[in-house]
Amino acid sequence: MKHLVIVADGMADHPVERLGGKTLLQFADVPNMDALACNGRTGRLVTIPDGFSPGSDVANSVILGYDQEKVYEGRGPLEAASIGYEMRPGDLALRVSLISVDERGRIVYHHGGHVTTQESFQLIDCLNAELADERLHFHRGSQYRHLLVIKGGNKHIECALPHDSINKDWHGLLVRPKEGYEHSGDDCYFDSLGVKHNRLSPKETSDILNDLILKSQGLLGKHKVNINRRSCGLPPANLIWPWGGGYRPSMLTLSEKYPEVRSGAVVSADNLIRGIGQYAGLKVVDVDGATGLADTNYEGKAKAAIDALRTDDFVFLHIEASDEAGHDGDLQLKLKTIEDIDLRVMGTICSELSDWKEPVCIALLPDHPTPVELRTHVDEPVPFLVYYPGIKPDSVSCYDEQSCMSGSYGLLRLQEFMEEIMKIK
Repeated sequence: MKHLVIVADGMADHPVERLGGKTLLQFADVPNMDALACNGRTGRLVTIPDGFSPGSDVANSVILGYDQEKVYEGRGPLEAASIGYEMRPGDLALRVSLISVDERGRIVYHHGGHVTTQESFQLIDCLNAELADERLHFHRGSQYRHLLVIKGGNKHIECALPHDSINKDWHGLLVRPKEGYEHSGDDCYFDSLGVKHNRLSPKETSDILNDLILKSQGLLGKHKVNINRRSCGLPPANLIWPWGGGYRPSMLTLSEKYPEVRSGAVVSADNLIRGIGQYAGLKVVDVDGATGLADTNYEGKAKAAIDALRTDDFVFLHIEASDEAGHDGDLQLKLKTIEDIDLRVMGTICSELSDWKEPVCIALLPDHPTPVELRTHVDEPVPFLVYYPGIKPDSVSCYDEQSCMSGSYGLLRLQEFMEEIMKIK
């Protein structure tokens, strides 16, 4: 039995009055998801451990069966892996988002007004030219998502999440040392030659990051990229926001965790998910036209997953579009992404697999809800479905948040989902 896990990032939602009190999954036309739920089994999954924020880094790693208490280091190191940066001893890697702020200092868009990758490269190059030194360096990612590495930086800092800070004044959200953490001489690292070095204190690290934020405002605000964006009526990507910092994680590969997974692949446009996949030992599959937005190449991603299944035992297919629409608070766009996932991803996959001789277990779920009226992630169980040839269906006939409460899997927690999936042979 091969396994295909499909994560529709942020797809789950809350009841919306404009939709007659239905959630978006209940309101949307999703015949393929409903058919799989009707012919398979369903349940709900807790994807966020106690004490962790409901981020995609945590949730997707949990779905893959990783204990966050043992492996979690933050988003930065995962994105470093995805762009090919090999973390060295002492490195602190942080995600750096290019964001949009208005003249009053409010964060307007966490995604820099959907700044393009080509535009963002010019902005990152400018930051390196003006701000990088022997201790710190910016690294190109894609779109608004990039990387900052500080040699000897300290991860014990508190950084506001930009997607949770829409309409807030960024001046009041600057980086600060983690409350309750006591810096000591034990906060050190050994370089490749075995020489011991002390890390910066959390206060020193915070001061460096806040200085970069403040200086970026002047550099990016007057950059030709943003001058051109304003002239075209587009929001400027006029401030950097560092967050999600950590050191190099120590993770077993999926093959080491689960002998059933002899080889695997990850299909995603998101550097975070690609980084998780790399640490999990999965091959990263590139798809032309995969953007991580509502205009992504849905069919191309579905076909890439099918192609990977021809040679691999396990495929992790991640689709970001619904999450981005949820963060933008765009009800109609999020509905469209859900229906596109159903028709163009699930429909393509079901059609392609219908005449396969080798059975494939299909699992579908969001990583977390991103309610369109809240515009941020929430820590709530997500609905999931599991289908494979020969499965004994439960009584659930629709795939949505409410229906899956009655599913035969009940409420699973954290690594239990992957453990259940791996039992299907």
